Amino acid sequence: MSERPRYYLTTSIAYANNRPGLHTLYEVIGADAMARWHRMGGDDTRFLTGTDEYSVNIATTAAERGLAPKAFVDEMVALFRTADAALGIAPDRFIRTTDPDHQRAVHEVIRRCYANGDLYPGTYEGWYCPNEGFRAVSDLIEDAAGFHCPNHPHVTLQWLSEQNWFFRLSKYQAPLERHFAEHPDWVEPEYRRNEMLGFIRGGLEDFSASRQNATWGIPFPILPDGSSALRSDDTWDPAAGTVYVWFDALINYITGAGFPDDPAAFEQWWPADLHVIGKDINRLHTVMWPAMLMSAGIALPRKVWVHGHLTLQGEKMSKSRGYFLDPMDMVKSLGTDGTRYVALREVPFDRDADVTWDSFVRRYNADLANDYGNLLNRTLTMTGRYLDGARPEPTADGRLAAAWPAALTAYESAFGACLLHDALGALWEFVGAANRAVDAEQPWVLAKAAKAGDAAADTALRGVLGDLLEACRLIAFAAAPFMPTAAAEAAHQLGLEYAYGADGNGGPPLRDLLAWGAAPVGGKVGTPSPLFPRLETESVEP
Repeated sequence: MSERPRYYLTTSIAYANNRPGLHTLYEVIGADAMARWHRMGGDDTRFLTGTDEYSVNIATTAAERGLAPKAFVDEMVALFRTADAALGIAPDRFIRTTDPDHQRAVHEVIRRCYANGDLYPGTYEGWYCPNEGFRAVSDLIEDAAGFHCPNHPHVTLQWLSEQNWFFRLSKYQAPLERHFAEHPDWVEPEYRRNEMLGFIRGGLEDFSASRQNATWGIPFPILPDGSSALRSDDTWDPAAGTVYVWFDALINYITGAGFPDDPAAFEQWWPADLHVIGKDINRLHTVMWPAMLMSAGIALPRKVWVHGHLTLQGEKMSKSRGYFLDPMDMVKSLGTDGTRYVALREVPFDRDADVTWDSFVRRYNADLANDYGNLLNRTLTMTGRYLDGARPEPTADGRLAAAWPAALTAYESAFGACLLHDALGALWEFVGAANRAVDAEQPWVLAKAAKAGDAAADTALRGVLGDLLEACRLIAFAAAPFMPTAAAEAAHQLGLEYAYGADGNGGPPLRDLLAWGAAPVGGKVGTPSPLFPRLETESVEP
């Protein structure tokens, strides 16, 4: 067991029914930046993401394509893993709900909940959304055409009546209210917490934990009479049905921590420090999931962060309707780091945001090509031209030395609060300060005077360029969790070591490198090369 502080964070697992869109991977990009921040900070970090692969809808789509469900989800998962790699996402585990250890974890949770008296057989009759599951009438939208799922308004609902196992959620109303009261920051942002408190106080109803007629799913391990559904030939009795997709999917977080196969790993990694989820599944993660954990005698996660939706022209992105931005197209045009930056800078991590391709390109050009890319390029060019590439020391009392502590404090505070867009905003305020310093100090004027023999100008030139090089270094390393490849390349151009691995592990504690003046003394800078070539909107639109 590591002696370093540990940090375990997860994303929701993506529904493997179609190729991934930016709106699906947005939270994974954000969680990857958080994981890198903790790894580079010296924490023993575990980052989990993956795919949710069981549902009636997936089985139907696979059949329409003439594929077995497992063959279909294998194809979809390959697309997700390719997109993750293209976006520089480096999980410690990519979990699939079809993984064998996940089935064992689901069965163990079900057995514990049953032993605690919280699972009982009953009859479900009501609406079912093939994309999401059972929905209460109070949760549906009704118009002249009938009832619709609020999250999938274009998917036809089914009216079902079947024998299911039910989870006794109603039993956990008081314990959930107490947990919310005793841990006021465990669901954030605060307004998302208040939404769930209101829902809990409205009264909780028991929910289905199994399906009777759905064959594509984890076998339910208990028969209605309470006996095991495992037959003598080691197959599962179909009379027991399958585990309801949401009950199964939520358990992935403890599977990924080692439950139940590796008790030592589970003790090390659970409870999760942070679940990152979208607002449409807030209720599942902050009402149903904690109740399931309470029933199974397992600690609750320490925090759930709820982000908003990405919309295009005011309408929620949807893979099934083909109304989304393809992350592979974005990487092709903006690069891996450019895509990561614009997604997390342009879209607030705590609320909905309407985006366009043009808005992403404008952000890329303004912040990366113009502001930081140009700052680094001209600083290196001037150092090479005026000082023959020799790297001077930064001053201790210059304008940038004075500005950096406040910028770093704002950056770290926002990062710690999961406000990734504000963290980048604080850092880019400092980028702006560095660019203004170039215009104010005019190194080219100082260089001309120094060349003419002005010793004071020579000293001033070295101080200005030392400060600018130090600013470029600090920006590169601070931005590394967001733009790891660009950070490594910037360090190389600055003539500095970048000791971190591809996933952010290794290297010294990042905080040590983010002190003004922490750069090694002496040496030479490398050859400048544009990190972020400027783009023309019309020529790169996917």
